[in-house]
Amino acid sequence: MTNVFETYLASTGGLSAEEINFSAQFFKPIHLKKGDFFIQEDEPCRYIGFIVSGAVKAYAIDKDGKENITCFKFENEFVTSFQEFVKQEKSRRSLKAIEDSVIYRISYPDYLRLLVQITAWNGVIKSVMEKEYSQKELYLLNYNNKSAIDKYHYVLSNEPMLIKRVTTQDLASYLGITQRSLTRTKGQILRPNVL
Repeated sequence: MTNVFETYLASTGGLSAEEINFSAQFFKPIHLKKGDFFIQEDEPCRYIGFIVSGAVKAYAIDKDGKENITCFKFENEFVTSFQEFVKQEKSRRSLKAIEDSVIYRISYPDYLRLLVQITAWNGVIKSVMEKEYSQKELYLLNYNNKSAIDKYHYVLSNEPMLIKRVTTQDLASYLGITQRSLTRTKGQILRPNVL
């Protein structure tokens, strides 16, 4: 088991060293190439993953066949379609690697066994769910009904990793603007006094 994952679990403060060591056996590494799916829309949501390296995007396809990206997940974050995982339903969105990635994943049956054998995992999962909810709230507050310039200013100030690691096309989808509008906005911010 990777030190990154063990370090993350230790940082939660809810698990002892023995519990972390025991938990490790339930998580299996998978290697995704850029463009590979971790979870596919309309497929059963069977796994929760912990990103050791790389990044994924979460999106749904609209009626016009366009990707609507709702979030990005990077190292030291859990990733799944939580509601569908818990209910063991088909996922309403896809999770796809945007970089070559290593993810430690746990299946639903192993997840249930882990919760029974180490009750402290309930606290870890609660914390993950609270973070997920908080991220969704921040997304709605900072990207809904705002101008392209306001959205991009927020990304520059609060989520600079997106600018470094996400394509312009994916960032535009996430911000709910066109790629052309995003390019124009970048130009206005970088050259504010040019007419």
